[in-house]
Amino acid sequence: MSDRPERPRILIVDDGSLIRLYYRETLEAAGFDVAEALNGIEALEKLLSGRFDLVIVDINMPKMDGMSFLRALRGRHGEAGSLPALMISSEAANHDVAAARAAGANFYLVKPVAAEVLALHAAVLTGRPA
Repeated sequence: MSDRPERPRILIVDDGSLIRLYYRETLEAAGFDVAEALNGIEALEKLLSGRFDLVIVDINMPKMDGMSFLRALRGRHGEAGSLPALMISSEAANHDVAAARAAGANFYLVKPVAAEVLALHAAVLTGRPA
């Protein structure tokens, strides 16, 4: 058993491979463990098989979009249902932000997101010192 505290785990849910790579590199450099999913269905499957401290999700994805994923996530009982969720999307209208909040997002950012902003929001939402 290690004396080091366990690193917070973040699940990135986005169909864009370059976006996932950027988020992964940023978050790993900030001290997080990162897993990835291509859409909401894959994300729900990953949540069944592991512990996560934060989910970062896009809106527009195939098979299950981010809004549907958040509604499904919030409908779960236990830890997964209360998992902090950060939605990051290119959709910037007020109604998009309101819809994300209604679906269960704790916070909403508009792409592109600077690395330091992403790391700061991840730290706050996982309860780590910034």
